[in-house]
Amino acid sequence: MVEAFGVRALEAGGPEVLEYGPIDVAEPGEGEILVEVHAAGINFIDTYRRSGVYPMDYPHTVGVEGAGVVTAVGEGVTLWSEGDRVAWHDAPGSYATHAIVRADVAMRVPEGVDFAAAAAIPLQGLTAQYLVTDSHRIVPGQTALVHAAAGGVGLLLIQLIKHLGGRVIGTVSTEEKAQLARDAGADEVFLYGEGVDVAQQVLGLTDGRGVDVAYDGVGKDTFDASLRATAVRGSLVLFGGASGQVPPFDIQRLNGEGGIFLSRPSLAWFVRTPEELAERSAMLFEGLQAGWLDFRVGQSFPLADAAEAHRALEGRRTTGKVVLTV
Repeated sequence: MVEAFGVRALEAGGPEVLEYGPIDVAEPGEGEILVEVHAAGINFIDTYRRSGVYPMDYPHTVGVEGAGVVTAVGEGVTLWSEGDRVAWHDAPGSYATHAIVRADVAMRVPEGVDFAAAAAIPLQGLTAQYLVTDSHRIVPGQTALVHAAAGGVGLLLIQLIKHLGGRVIGTVSTEEKAQLARDAGADEVFLYGEGVDVAQQVLGLTDGRGVDVAYDGVGKDTFDASLRATAVRGSLVLFGGASGQVPPFDIQRLNGEGGIFLSRPSLAWFVRTPEELAERSAMLFEGLQAGWLDFRVGQSFPLADAAEAHRALEGRRTTGKVVLTV
């Protein structure tokens, strides 16, 4: 066993159930690597698992994403050696000083990329990548609606859509966030909130046509507006539920709104092989190194302050990616 410190969810509940303290981390088994964590990414999936939205065993060490240095390799591992710089999107227990990572979900971090930026890349970066290439393939001239456009995935979606030749309409909650979305390349940005008819705003910006695709990671609060703002035979991609899960609805509504294509994807279905993971991550690192893609770390918290980081994320007080530094 490796002596380590980490953040555990003691039971299902709010951020107050998180506790920082000593944990035991196993030696790497077959197909695994042991990593000294330098930074861990914070994502809504962590809050879903902490709160009980996604069923989990308690207590458990929180987090799935991070970046660091390989310190040991398990049997059968040939791609990685001690000292390699890696990042990952799916290693339960990543809010810790040390974590066990499956060798086939690790991505090589190029020299010169700091670990906080590397921890910001995997889950949100890979999510944004598959959203614009597979959930709905962006082609030049298409218009996309991006909710929470100043969030971690939102800012990446803007940059990827613009790189692929699309037009972006973004929604945000504050003027400060609106400026961040514009700086990322959004063509039109407006504030949503009480009294704002999001669908009407979007229809007005598209001459009544609607958008080719609506990327909605907010969920319950924006779903209806997203549906009404989508063009005939357009796509509504629901990839998260920051405001809560969308309740069951009559699927016939998709017909009534113009034959809308609705999907609810998750990253796991788009990185099913190491080859697919490498192809998707290559686009992200190439964009980073070429300068057209910027992974913005909006806020960082010490590992021991994970509860406060969760409060900031769930309270929509964050922009860009939120990371824990070790």
